Amino acid sequence: MNEVYTILEDSDIDFMRTALELARQAQAIGEVPVGAVVVREGTIVGRGYNRSITMMDSTAHAEVMAIRDAGQNEGNYRLLDCTLYVTLEPCVMCIGALFHARISRLVFAATDPKTGACGSVINLPAETRLNHHMQVSGGVLAAQASAMLKQFFAARRKTIGQNNNEN
Repeated sequence: MNEVYTILEDSDIDFMRTALELARQAQAIGEVPVGAVVVREGTIVGRGYNRSITMMDSTAHAEVMAIRDAGQNEGNYRLLDCTLYVTLEPCVMCIGALFHARISRLVFAATDPKTGACGSVINLPAETRLNHHMQVSGGVLAAQASAMLKQFFAARRKTIGQNNNEN
């Protein structure tokens, strides 16, 4: 991974634990277990978890849901001086949403080697030609987030295999 910064604050682990709890809520309803929170001045102002399947909305990623919630709670689509915590490295769409919301800092847990846009596949936050820049930290509680995702996809493959064997 390129250019992922590891400047951490004392509260990063606590907020990531909250994001992991939201990921568990996503998993409980059959969604890919990813959770996110938006924090301003030590207070959670937005929460979200993946709901693409249940909402039949490909944009309903955890980050987007947390940004939408924060925008409503803050009364502004600009989330200046906010940090977004998410359990999986954001995709290109979600990084775009963070840029447009003017999120100042991003903290993620597990890397995403297939769609990660913070260094795994592409590194949009490091792109100097873009008009917004944010501080990025990766790897906070990565083992827990990664284990949850691996467990989810292993169970899904098992279910799909069982369904194929029944036909």
